[in-house]
Amino acid sequence: MAEIKDPENTILVELEGGTVTIELLPDVAPQHCDRMKELARAGAYDGVIFHRVIDGFMAQSGDVQFGNTNDGFNLARAGTGGSDKPDLPAEFSKLPHDRGTLGAARAANPNSANSQFFINFKDNHFLNGQYTVYGRVIEGMDLVDNITKGEPPMNPDKMISVKVAADA
Repeated sequence: MAEIKDPENTILVELEGGTVTIELLPDVAPQHCDRMKELARAGAYDGVIFHRVIDGFMAQSGDVQFGNTNDGFNLARAGTGGSDKPDLPAEFSKLPHDRGTLGAARAANPNSANSQFFINFKDNHFLNGQYTVYGRVIEGMDLVDNITKGEPPMNPDKMISVKVAADA
């Protein structure tokens, strides 16, 4: 099991095969970290699918509006929604989009991130300075690597539960 240094800023994502442990980076992107914790604590991410999974690039999830298999699920619209919270301003930093980093998914507007996020399968430095990095996988990257690929996948994997480690 991963060593959790700061339970308040650690996210536990339960997948079918086990737990992905994500260390949030509140010193780098405090608003994005706060939003993920807020949605996790509300149970908003529970049952949400990975709707865009590109081999050799990234796995994207977090559409709590259309991607939630427990409420309002619409596979055709998954990836187009967000939460009922306002969009977040970009919190760009010098942190690179390395393998295992968590990035804020957004529309064309840099200040349009809301609830969706992606995990990089490999170093994707072409994203540096364009998407907010606000966490990194510290355990369970093998589980991320095995998420079903597709845009959207025919039978998408889902996050069974998402919790803040301090609450688990």
